[in-house]
Amino acid sequence: MKNHDLVEKNIGLMLVLVVVAISFGGLVEIVPQLYLDETTKPVAGLKPLPALELEGRDIYIREGCSVCHTQMVRPLRAEVERYGHYSVAGESVYEHPFLWGSKRTGPDLARVGQRYSDNWHKAHLYNPRNVVPKSNMPAFPWLFDNKLDGKYTGAKMKALRAVGVPYTDEDIAGAEEAVKGVAEIDALVAYLQQLGVLLTHKR
Repeated sequence: MKNHDLVEKNIGLMLVLVVVAISFGGLVEIVPQLYLDETTKPVAGLKPLPALELEGRDIYIREGCSVCHTQMVRPLRAEVERYGHYSVAGESVYEHPFLWGSKRTGPDLARVGQRYSDNWHKAHLYNPRNVVPKSNMPAFPWLFDNKLDGKYTGAKMKALRAVGVPYTDEDIAGAEEAVKGVAEIDALVAYLQQLGVLLTHKR
C-alpha cells in the first residue's frame, strides 16, 4: 500500500514508470515483427520498381495522392470483396516510405493495377469528372506537359539500395536514360498499373 501511495503522490516517478511500461509493451509488439519471414521477406515475384515506375511513385507522393487514397486493404470481408486480396507486409518490403494510410476520400488503390486501361487513367487524371461525374478529385492536367529529365533517378536508386532495396549497378546506370523525356503522366500511370498485381487474383 505504501509503495502504491508513493507512486500516486510522486508525479515524476509515475511518469517514469508509465514510460517504462509503454516502452516494454511497444518492444513486445514490434521487435518480433522484425524477425518474421512474413513481414520481412518479399512476396513471390516482387521486384524493385523500375526507373519509370519509381519516378511515377514520386509524382504520386508529390501530388498528394496518398492523402486521399490508402494503399492498404484491411482483412475485412467488405474490403476484400471490394478491393481484392488483403494487403500483406511482404508486398511493401521495398517501399520507402510506406503509403498504407488510413484516410479514404477516394477508394483504396492497393489493387488498382490493371483494373483500368492506360487511357482510362489518363482521362481520369486529366479531368476526373470526365469518367466519374460526381468525383471531387482535383484534375492534374500539368502532368501531360511536364517531362522527366532523369537527373536524380539513379541517385534515388542508390539511396534505396542503401536501405535494402536490391537495385543493381545496371539498374542505376540506365535509370536516367530510361526516363529522360517521358511525360510525367506516363510515369504515374505506369506506377498505378503495377499496384497490387502480384496478389490481385489470389484468395
